[in-house]
Amino acid sequence: MATPTPRQPTPRHKLLGRLSLPERRFVANALRTETVGGVLLLVAAIAALMWANIPAVSASFDAVRSFHIGPAALGLDLSLQHWAADGLLAVFFFVAGIELKRELVAGDLRDPKAAALPVIAAICGMAVPALVYLLVSTLGNGSTAGWAVPTATDIAFALAVLAVIGTSLPSALRAFLLTLAVVDDLFAILIIAVFFTSDLNFAALGGAVAGLVLFWFLLRAGVRGWYVYVPLALVTWGLMYNSGVHATIAGVAMGLMLRCTRQDGEEHSPGEHIEHLVRPLSAGLAVPLFALFSAGVSLSDESIAQVFTRPETLGVVLGLVVGKAVGIFGGTWLAARFTRAELNEDLAWPDVLAVASLAGIGFTVSLLIGELAFAGDEVLTDEVKAAVLIGSLIAAIIASVMLKLRDRKYRALTEAEERDEDRDGIPDIYEQENPDYHLRMARIHEEKAAEHRRRAEAVALARDSDAAPAAGEAAGGSSARADRPA
Repeated sequence: MATPTPRQPTPRHKLLGRLSLPERRFVANALRTETVGGVLLLVAAIAALMWANIPAVSASFDAVRSFHIGPAALGLDLSLQHWAADGLLAVFFFVAGIELKRELVAGDLRDPKAAALPVIAAICGMAVPALVYLLVSTLGNGSTAGWAVPTATDIAFALAVLAVIGTSLPSALRAFLLTLAVVDDLFAILIIAVFFTSDLNFAALGGAVAGLVLFWFLLRAGVRGWYVYVPLALVTWGLMYNSGVHATIAGVAMGLMLRCTRQDGEEHSPGEHIEHLVRPLSAGLAVPLFALFSAGVSLSDESIAQVFTRPETLGVVLGLVVGKAVGIFGGTWLAARFTRAELNEDLAWPDVLAVASLAGIGFTVSLLIGELAFAGDEVLTDEVKAAVLIGSLIAAIIASVMLKLRDRKYRALTEAEERDEDRDGIPDIYEQENPDYHLRMARIHEEKAAEHRRRAEAVALARDSDAAPAAGEAAGGSSARADRPA
C-alpha cells in the first residue's frame, strides 16, 4: 500500500508585506513631496492661529479672508477663503483623483486581495468616527450635521508629524498609510458630492458635464498642450461651482480620466507625468493657503473649554482620537481574521495601532467638511474647526509616543530595505532570489578577503622589520656588557 504524500499547508497571505520595487519607489517619491507639503501645511496652520489670536492683527485676518474678488457676472465673486476652499482645493482633489486612478489600475488596489485590507480599514476608519460623533452628539442633544467631519485623514499633516519627530516608517507601513488616505479621499469625495450639494442648477451642471466629456474625448484623441486643457478645466470648474455641486468634484473627475498605465516606449504614463508636475503645486501652495485661511480660529480659554463640553465639538475630538484608531485597527484585525492573513513577521499589532492613531490627524478635508456642515452658523463652524485642530493635535501626540517606542526597530527595518552592498541601484532585499546577485556578492567578499590578507601580511612584515633592529641592539648591548672589565 502506497504511503500517502503529506499534504503541504497552503501559504497564508501576508498582511502589510513587502512592496514590489516599483511600488516602493513610487510610494517613496510621492511621500517625499507630501512630507515637504506637510511641513508647509504645519507652518501655515501655526501662522493662521497666530494671525487670528494676536489682538493687534486679528482684525486684519478677518478682513483679508473676507475680501471678495472675481467676476460677479459669472457667479464667481468669492471671498479669498472661498477661493481657497473651492478653487485651490480643486487642485488638491485633482491630484487625489490621479492617485486613486493609479492605485486602481497599477497600484495595490488593482489586486482585489491586496485591496481588501486598505479598503476595509478605510471604511471602518470612517464609519467608527462617524458613529462616535453621532453617539456623542445625540446623547448631548447636539446637531448631527457634522457626522462626516472626523472621518477624513490628512496624509500631508501626518507625514509632517513623522518628519518633526524624526521617525522613518518601514515601506509597508508608509504604503498602508498612503493607500488608506487615498481610499479615505475617495469616500470623502463621495460624502461631499452626495451630502453637501445645494440646490442644483441643471443648466450649469449640464455644462460642467459637457466640459468633462470634452476633456475625456480630447485625452482619448491624444490631444496635447496645457493651453487646451487648463482653460477647459477652469471653465468646467466654474460651471461645476455654479451648479450647486461642490467645485472640487470637477478636479477629482478630471484626475480620474487621466491614463495611468504605461504604453510601449513610455517612461511615465500621462497621469504620472501630470501628477509629478501638479503635486508640488498642490502640496506646496494650494493646501497651505487653504490652511492659512481656514485654520485661523480663536483659541481662548473659553473656546477651548467649549470644545470639550459642547456635544458637536466633543464628538469631533473623540471621533478623530478614538474613532479613527479603533476603526482602522479594528478593520485591519477583522481583515486579517476573516482572510486568514498573517501579519508581516517584521511588524507587530502595536505598529498597526500607531499608524491608526496617526490617521486620526484629520485637517484639510475635515476643515472643509466642517465649513460645509455648519455653513449657516459661523460661531459653531469656528468651534468645530478648533475641535479639528485639538483632536488632530491629541492624535499626533499619541501616535508620536507610540511610534517613538518602536523607532529603533523602524530604523533597522528601513536600513535593511535600503541596503545596496553591490551598488547596482537595487536594494539587496529585492535580489535574494537572483543568482547573479549572490555571485556579485561572492566576488565582493572575495576581494575584501584578499585585501584583508594583504593588509595582514603588510602589518606582519612591518612588525618583523621593526623587531629585527631591536633584537640587534639588544644583542650588541649584551656583548658590550660581557667585554667590560669587572
